[in-house]
Amino acid sequence: MSAVTGAVRPGTQRAGEGGFDVERVRKDFPILHREVHGKPLAYLDNAASSQKPQQVIDTISRFYSESNANIHRGVHELSQRATDLYEDARRKAAGLLNAAEDREIIFVRGTTEAINLVAFSYLKKHARPGDEVLISAMEHQSNIVPWQIACEVFGTRLRVAPVNDDGELILHEFEKLIGPRTKIVSVVHVSNSIGTVNPVREIVEVAHRKQVPVLIDGAQAVPHMPVDVRALGCDFYAFSGHKIFGPTGVGVLYGKAELLEDMPPYQGGGEMISVVTFQKTHYNVIPYKFEAGTPNIAGGVGLGAAIDYLNNLDRAAARRHEDDLLAYATEAVSRVPGVRIIGTAKEKASILSFTLEGVHPHDIGTILDRDGIAVRTGHHCTQPLMQRFGVPATARASFAFYNTREEVDRLVEGLRKTKEMMT
Repeated sequence: MSAVTGAVRPGTQRAGEGGFDVERVRKDFPILHREVHGKPLAYLDNAASSQKPQQVIDTISRFYSESNANIHRGVHELSQRATDLYEDARRKAAGLLNAAEDREIIFVRGTTEAINLVAFSYLKKHARPGDEVLISAMEHQSNIVPWQIACEVFGTRLRVAPVNDDGELILHEFEKLIGPRTKIVSVVHVSNSIGTVNPVREIVEVAHRKQVPVLIDGAQAVPHMPVDVRALGCDFYAFSGHKIFGPTGVGVLYGKAELLEDMPPYQGGGEMISVVTFQKTHYNVIPYKFEAGTPNIAGGVGLGAAIDYLNNLDRAAARRHEDDLLAYATEAVSRVPGVRIIGTAKEKASILSFTLEGVHPHDIGTILDRDGIAVRTGHHCTQPLMQRFGVPATARASFAFYNTREEVDRLVEGLRKTKEMMT
């Protein structure tokens, strides 16, 4: 995804950029039409969580009103109906990622749980003391801490591939860190804090040449670009429902069937078993082996509705619109005196992270909020990456296809106001 090429002079708003009718799409999201502190909401915090279309809201409400029951084990009509809806969502998730089989889709609470599952289940089967796990310096803490804990348990070592001053993975350094003791690579597809789009297909090819499997954290990628796990060749891929305009508390782990079948369960309980005695338990088939207990059924059904919504969009046009917003915002924000952009990779998604000289990011966020503008401030769960760039925190504006240039203009005006007030 291109980043800041083709920038347009601030103030020249073009409706329907790239053939995308943003005003029509905005009508699908009721929260975008509310006010905050008496000002129209400009929601620029989509990397943290996206807003939900009415279609998703209605689907969840309708499930609880018409089909609510526990799944898989009931013979009554409601249970069978709920099961059908839930498993239909699994089929939709498989289609979204182009998985080879529905059983390669495991429902989890989100990307964080997906990574924890792989960290403990895969390493339990394959790692020995002294083995290594390789990640990158731009990872979210959800792709750092699970590996650290698992390394403590299994006696393995965590290695970290460096990034350059633009926030790009140094691929030749990454490749040098893959050795005979490397058991798995886990890297982010799109950085949540600086927007870098990693060359994940090339990363997978490099790792596979050395017979090392790869997990991709796709939490920030799936909302913005098509993802084909078979084309990428990755062994595991994870994303969260709430990032792709669906509900919180549900997400997806894709894993190649042969790997999932070989891995032990992550949690024990109902559904993940076939036969239980006091002497021995026989585990269920995949994906159910990894889905212990009653799941977030309504969340899964809502996720299916969010996938339907995405599939009904012109995603190529939406992507062009987001690229245009990022280019427009990058140029406009850069013109504010004292701004430093953090993360200037050639390939970026819809994230603009920055500092303002003499102003703490939390003060930026607070002042912008009074004008109805929602941005994220802090280290964005990437403290090591912030240290790499020599800053304790940044302000981050993150865009979705329903954002507009007018909202970017309000952001820039708010930053200029903040600069005047605080310096």
